[in-house]
Amino acid sequence: MTITKTTGRQAVTLGRQERDVLYAVGCGLRDDEIATALAIPEEAVAGHLARILAALGLRDRAAAIVHAFDCGLVAPGRGPRRQATSPLGAGPLAASPLPPAGTARHTPGPRLRISVLGPLRAWRDGQPLDLGHLRQQAVLAALALCLGRSVSRQELTDGVWGEEPPNTNVVPVYIYRLRKALHAGGGPDSVIERDRSGYRLLPGAVGVDVARVEELVTAAGAAERAGDLAEAVRACAQALDLFRGEPLAGQPGPFAELERLRLTERRIVIVQRKLDWQLRLGQHAEAIAELSALAVAQPLNEPVAAMLMRALYLSGRQGDALTVYDRTRRRLADDLGVSPGRLLRHTHRTILRGDDIRLGLTGTAR
Repeated sequence: MTITKTTGRQAVTLGRQERDVLYAVGCGLRDDEIATALAIPEEAVAGHLARILAALGLRDRAAAIVHAFDCGLVAPGRGPRRQATSPLGAGPLAASPLPPAGTARHTPGPRLRISVLGPLRAWRDGQPLDLGHLRQQAVLAALALCLGRSVSRQELTDGVWGEEPPNTNVVPVYIYRLRKALHAGGGPDSVIERDRSGYRLLPGAVGVDVARVEELVTAAGAAERAGDLAEAVRACAQALDLFRGEPLAGQPGPFAELERLRLTERRIVIVQRKLDWQLRLGQHAEAIAELSALAVAQPLNEPVAAMLMRALYLSGRQGDALTVYDRTRRRLADDLGVSPGRLLRHTHRTILRGDDIRLGLTGTAR
């Protein structure tokens, strides 16, 4: 499978390895983790990513993550995991193929709802459910994040127990208990189905907050393309309201850890998109508080620093904007030994010259 993007009259095509790198970036992996998964030097990963950004006209890594979701290469819950045949080969963090189109569709108003964007919770008809102990919950979390596809016993064992698997095959026991916990009283059917590939949650019977987030982000992108930035901001704000703390808080196992990192990064990307649209709407003062908090949490995030500088400058606070640049420059030098990138330098020069910073400047990809 190749990834294409039409720019002007030319169609850009990514090769297999660049597609694998883009997939891994979309899953939230670092360069060293991608290098391990693909069995290539870390320098080669950086080279592939640079070519991907140039070929697709993307600004930075955050834009690549957004593109991986927008083009359908990465879908909710499709984080890396062990599997023998996969786009990432046979490495320890290999990822499986994408599900057929339409398998993750939900019917309106499912009676069972599962939330992973915070401590794992489940409700049936609005009533909270007892999901058992943590390992059993982790099995449910894996099924919820792979909604619409089957997860094998081995995947569940690797994802929940990692390098210390249980002495007995407890996965079927946990599935049995979860079926009872999630079962509709008096109903004949279970929401957990077994087939030749493993277990899965029936997509029409379960609503998962992660899937709803992606629906709202897709709606936000459609609103932006239609020129309705206010609606795009509203949709992103609704998506962000679904986060209730650290995703999968307290859940054990490598699968939960990888998904926790991916979902945390996904939230940051959505925040950046929303704030960028707010700045384009002229809502500079409204964006400053949220940008300031994000800059404190992400002190090495140059697009966030650039957006904060832009918001401060357009609010008449040129000195504060320049202070943000100096602070970020020092952190980059002290922590990473690098200088500010092109976006941050350009924002700095524009503010120093007193130019109209609204022309052609944006803090994140859209």
